[in-house]
Amino acid sequence: MVNIQFIEHDGSEHSVEVSTGGSVMQAAVTNGVPGIDADCGGSCSCATCHVYVNEEWLGKVGELSPTEEAMLSLSTDRKDNSRLSCQIQVTEELDGLVVTTPEFQF
Repeated sequence: MVNIQFIEHDGSEHSVEVSTGGSVMQAAVTNGVPGIDADCGGSCSCATCHVYVNEEWLGKVGELSPTEEAMLSLSTDRKDNSRLSCQIQVTEELDGLVVTTPEFQF
């Protein structure tokens, strides 16, 4: 099992344990974590699963694809550590991952 820490924009924390193989978005939705809308269901065709990856984890979550880059470019609150949680696959290497949700999903 892999532990992922979700922090809401207001500081509320939600720790979830999930199996490897799914996405960080699926981990949030399955466990009722607020702040992840996931309108497209994980097909990388919206940006409603936007998260900010804690800086120490950026090198472990994988690279941005051109499609993810295009979706994130539509976000008004994008930061250097922005990612779409549907594009981050849960692996054992991500045990302890910390992500923060923005105040609004667009």
